[in-house]
Amino acid sequence: MGLNDIETRIAKACQDAGRPREDVQLIAVSKVQPNDRVEAVLQQGHRLFGENKVQEAAGKWPDFRDRYENVQVHLIGPLQTNKARQAMDLFDAIHTLDRPKLANTLARLAQETGHCPDLFIQINTGEEPQKAGVSPAEADGFIAECRALDLPIKGLMCIPPVDETPSLHFALLQKIANRNGLAGLSMGMSSDFEQAIAFGATHVRVGSAIFGERTPA
Repeated sequence: MGLNDIETRIAKACQDAGRPREDVQLIAVSKVQPNDRVEAVLQQGHRLFGENKVQEAAGKWPDFRDRYENVQVHLIGPLQTNKARQAMDLFDAIHTLDRPKLANTLARLAQETGHCPDLFIQINTGEEPQKAGVSPAEADGFIAECRALDLPIKGLMCIPPVDETPSLHFALLQKIANRNGLAGLSMGMSSDFEQAIAFGATHVRVGSAIFGERTPA
């Protein structure tokens, strides 16, 4: 495995789905990866990365951004409201907008600072109690609420339950996005990104298949 292998698989999945390769962005999930592994992927020319925690990103990316041009970092883990200001400075996109309180905080900060990262609303497609995200039944209402706050909603994100067929969840996310006129679909990880691409994914999140198994501190 590695970056080139994943790129080849994405290209083939796009071809099989009759989609242009440039429709799909690969987010290299660099959370809990040692800096030397991240740097190796940067040296290969990759520029889009995903982090789970604001604090970890803050310790890692300012330095890499000084040394490499055009780096983009997306937040793909849950965001606490008290970290929202820092997150808005650090990230080019936030994929985990999941509740009205966070939406209101981001809207207030956007007014105050004059800028806001691209936002994806996290949908809890499996309605799992332990998982963040808006329930599918409440998705349309929450999307409308966020738009009324003038937030830059680019799309939706989901993490399917581990014990269910992911394609059912990808299809559901695509359906919610379509009826709300949203183009972005952040879905698909190392084990299922080809299926996600078949269902219209625009952002796939791949970590261990690029960097090797994670080594938590």
